[in-house]
Amino acid sequence: MSAGRVAADPPNEGFRRARTPRTVSDGHLAGTFRRRSARGWSVRGRIVVAGLAGLLVSGCAAEAEPVAVPPPAPIAVDVAASSSGGACRLLDFTVIEQLVKVRFDVAAASERVDTYTCVVRAESASLPELTLSVTDIKIDKATFAADVVPDKAAKVTGLGQQAYRRTVAAASGHGPVAEVGWLATEGRLATLSWTAARGVERSAAEKLIGDLIALAKKVDTRAL
Repeated sequence: MSAGRVAADPPNEGFRRARTPRTVSDGHLAGTFRRRSARGWSVRGRIVVAGLAGLLVSGCAAEAEPVAVPPPAPIAVDVAASSSGGACRLLDFTVIEQLVKVRFDVAAASERVDTYTCVVRAESASLPELTLSVTDIKIDKATFAADVVPDKAAKVTGLGQQAYRRTVAAASGHGPVAEVGWLATEGRLATLSWTAARGVERSAAEKLIGDLIALAKKVDTRAL
């Protein structure tokens, strides 16, 4: 605190005293001595504190450097297909794996006009992929048979009001496609298709049709 008073003294005070000599009493001299003594103690106090601070710094420098600890590894958390919303609410990764024998862990939903679509695939590969589409329209069996069922498609029993199955040859960028389509009990149109990776034979898609039909029977389009 005394050091603050030293800095606060007017810079020209000494010049005024030298220019205007006056008689100094013993009491005034003693007071001056006491003030200077107090300032002297303040300076010495700062020197002592600075010395202690130096010892503390040198002591800290002697301590061992901190060891960097690597961050913990990220934990993989399984997310349900239904969390993507839309038509993905009608699919379950576990059920798909049980019936189709392939593990999927990524799902993406989209909506266009009255059609809701969900695509599921493995995070490590873009193919194969499974696609579910549900169109929110009301049609009857006659319209379904005449306008929806593809040429050369085979009939499927026990699925909705009416259903079909077919395979499509491989095309640029992907392998063959297995497809199941049906008219749901409430009149909605649904299709479930499997797109294989390039190089897969069409016969493999044919063998998958049975599993795809079993999965289609698990889809409750009324829940959309």
